[in-house]
Amino acid sequence: MDISNYEKNEYAVELKHVSKIYKLKKKEGEPKGSEMFYALRDISLQIKKGDVVGILGTNGSGKSTLSLVLSGISDIDGGTMAVNGEQALISINTGLNNQLTGLENINVKGALLGFNKKKIQEMTEGVIEFAELGDFLYQPVKKYSSGMKSRLGFSISLALDPDIFIIDEALSVGDKGFANKCLDRMMKLRNEKDKTILFISHSLPQVRGFCKTGLWIEGGKLMEMGPIDTVCDHYSEYVEKLNSMPAKEKKELLDEKFKERLIVSEKKSFWSRLFG
Repeated sequence: MDISNYEKNEYAVELKHVSKIYKLKKKEGEPKGSEMFYALRDISLQIKKGDVVGILGTNGSGKSTLSLVLSGISDIDGGTMAVNGEQALISINTGLNNQLTGLENINVKGALLGFNKKKIQEMTEGVIEFAELGDFLYQPVKKYSSGMKSRLGFSISLALDPDIFIIDEALSVGDKGFANKCLDRMMKLRNEKDKTILFISHSLPQVRGFCKTGLWIEGGKLMEMGPIDTVCDHYSEYVEKLNSMPAKEKKELLDEKFKERLIVSEKKSFWSRLFG
């Protein structure tokens, strides 16, 4: 990954023919093989600095894999990627140690980033004010609800003040009041500090109201990228058509799309040539 000077580059994110491949787990009793799976396949796109991009796609389409790749948590298996600036992933299941208290998680995050005591204290005060967790801040995160984890993770990321926010369904849990509070803060960051925000959500009204650009991924491939309302309309039409199908027909279609993403054992020689 190439981390460039954020101020000098027009684009916050650039992907060229990026692919991500996972090895499929076999059920008990099934013969072991070398079946691989394209989570992302030949993705090319550019996201300008300061854009707010709504990432759409049905379950299993590759949205969360894209968020892991862009945040640097997961490596790509093909193509090239440049993320120009510091990024933070905000996700319910990422970045928090369940055995530690909320306060300990804040301190550990700050220490890992090399912050001094004064900076960590400032960060802690910001999290306490925004998260509104009360005494739960001193309880182990494993006792938190999903909404409380979202509050803590979101508040920590806000305090870190990255160039690029990657939000993966973090506002889909918990109370709507806190979700609106987060969206208001992100809107302010976008307008005043020119932050780049990648927003993954199944809520089309939320995406339409918050984002400027739409990015639709389906079956691990980029289907469309453009003005948010246009992409939302096309995605909505696709979902409605899919859900109106008879159950058997829908299953057959989804099974066929899944097979298209497989790299099966007979292609092992290709895999070996490509990745060694």
